[in-house]
Amino acid sequence: MTSTQTLIDRRAQLLGPNVSTFYEEPVHMVRGKGVWVWDADGRKYLDCYNNVPHVGHCHPKVVEAITKQASTLNTHTRYLHEGILDYVESLTDTFADPLNTAIMTCTGSEANDIALRMARGITGNTGVIATDHTYHGNTMAVSQLSCTNPPPDRWSNVAFVPAPDSFRPLGGTSGKAHSLAFAAEIEKAIADLKERGHELSALIICPYFANEGFPDLEKGWLQPAIDAVHKAGGVVIADEVQPGFGRLGTDFWGHQKAGILPDIVTMGKPMANGHPVGGVVTSLEIMSAFRSNFRYFNTFGGNPVSAAAALATLRVVQEEGLMENARAVGEYAREGLRKLGETHKCIADVRGSGLFFGAEMVLDRHSKTPATAFTKRIANAMRQKGVLLNFLGIHYNALKIRPPMPFSREDADIMLTRLDEALTETPLEQ
Repeated sequence: MTSTQTLIDRRAQLLGPNVSTFYEEPVHMVRGKGVWVWDADGRKYLDCYNNVPHVGHCHPKVVEAITKQASTLNTHTRYLHEGILDYVESLTDTFADPLNTAIMTCTGSEANDIALRMARGITGNTGVIATDHTYHGNTMAVSQLSCTNPPPDRWSNVAFVPAPDSFRPLGGTSGKAHSLAFAAEIEKAIADLKERGHELSALIICPYFANEGFPDLEKGWLQPAIDAVHKAGGVVIADEVQPGFGRLGTDFWGHQKAGILPDIVTMGKPMANGHPVGGVVTSLEIMSAFRSNFRYFNTFGGNPVSAAAALATLRVVQEEGLMENARAVGEYAREGLRKLGETHKCIADVRGSGLFFGAEMVLDRHSKTPATAFTKRIANAMRQKGVLLNFLGIHYNALKIRPPMPFSREDADIMLTRLDEALTETPLEQ
C-alpha cells in the first residue's frame, strides 16, 4: 500500500507545490457510501463536511443514471437532446418567477464567471461588489472577488464591504440596525466604484454567507442592501453553491430563506452528487441580453451524462424527503451542540440552518476572543477520531459541519460524542 508521504511527494512533483489538503495528516480516501468514507487502511470516517456527494456518497440512483446514459450517448449541446431540457425544466420549477431559464456549466467558478458577464450585459456597467471574506471560484475574473487569497493585480472595478457578523455585528447592534449598517456599506462601495469610473453592475453574495461564518440573520435582513443595489442600476447575484438544494432545511434555496429574490442564481458542487456540474439560472430578459452580447458555448456543460446525473440527484432530494431530514436532524444536532456548550465554555455561539451548522469557538466568552488555533486543533483531533469536519469564518474559528443530506440523528450523536471527547482532551489555548 502506498504511504501517505509518498502520495504527498507525488502530488508535489506531478501537480506542483502547495496543492491544498485537509488536516495535518491528510486522509487517503478509497471508498464512500452514504455518509461514510473509508481510507486506504480500511478505517471508517463519518463525513460531516462534504456537500459534493449531496445525497450521499455513491447514491445508487445517481450511479444508475450516470451508467445508463454513459452507455447510451454522451455528446455536447450543439446536438439536440431531451436530457438538458428535462433537467432545466425540473430545476427552474424550484424557483420563483421570473427565474426560469438556465445555462449549464461544469463548475461553480464557470457559473459565477457567466453571471458577472450577464450582469454586464443587462446593465452595461462594470462595477462589482462582494464581501471582504468570500470565495466565488477561481477563473481570472471570479478570483478578483477573493480577499482570503487575493490576486496580485486587483482590478479597479471590484469593491468590498465588511462581511456580516451576527456575533460581532457592525455598529455593535443586531437586527434592523445591523441590516441598515450593511446597506450603508453597500452604498459607500457604490460611490467608491463610481469615483473610479465604474457604475454598478452587480452585488455577488452567498445568501447564507457561508464562508463568512454563516451568521444568524433574520428573514429580510438583506433587503435594504438589495434595494440599494437596484437603485444604483445593478443586479443581485446569489451564489447558491453551498446553501442550495434543500441543505438549509427550511427552504430549497438560500435566497428563499433570506427572503430575497435575486436577479441571477449560480450553483455548482452538489448539483450532480460529485459529477462535475454547475449552472446559472436567471430571467429570460437577462438571458436574452447575455446571449445578444456574448457568444458563449460550453462543450461539456449540460452533456447528456451530466444532465442525467443532475436530474437523478434533484429527484432523490425531492422524493426521499432530504430537505425535511436536513431541517429535523439539523435542529437536533444544534441542540446537542448547545448542550456541549454548557460544559465547554469555548462554544460561544451555536448557529446554522438544516445540515449546515456549527459553533463559534472563543478563548473567553466575555471578550469573544477568537480561538483560531484551538479550532484548527479540534478539526484535526476529530479527524483522528474518525469524524471529518472543518472550520471557517472571518476569524477561522467557526466549526463547519455540512454533511451529506441523509445524515441521521444517530450520525449526529456519533459526531457530538466525539466532539465532546476532543474538546475535553484539547487545551483551550492559542
